[in-house]
Order: sequence, then C-alpha cells, then structure tokens
Amino acid sequence: MNSELTHLLHRRVAIIADHAWRDSDAAGHLDALKEVSEKISAWTAAHRTEVDGRLRHYLENASFAKALEHLESMGGR
Repeated sequence: MNSELTHLLHRRVAIIADHAWRDSDAAGHLDALKEVSEKISAWTAAHRTEVDGRLRHYLENASFAKALEHLESMGGR
C-alpha cells in the first residue's frame, strides 16, 4: 500500500530536482508538480485511517520530504 505513496513522493522529488525541465518549460514543470501533489493528496484522503499518526501528520501538513523520510525509515512499508 505505501509503495504507491513512496513512488509518488519520489516522483515529486524528481520533478522538483529537474531544473532543466523547469528552465525550459516552466508551465509544464509546474503542471507536473501540481499533478503529483494532487495524487499525493488523493492518496492521503483515501488511506488516512490506514497509516500511523506521524505519517498522517506529515501528509496532512504537506511535509512531503518528512513523509518520505519516515516511510524510508520504516523500510518503505
């Protein structure tokens, strides 16, 4: 279950890190960032009661880097 979330969070990090894309197509880059962020929000809404309190807190506060770190510290579960 959390592997989908981990994938989405990694995708968000990759988009943010792609400065060449941002510099060459700022609108497309922003659209991709919005899309993955919306998917993370949808995942959070759908699985809110299934995750531990700390992860829920990070997701609800859009602390996505902390959420990813938390998931990875748990072995990606």
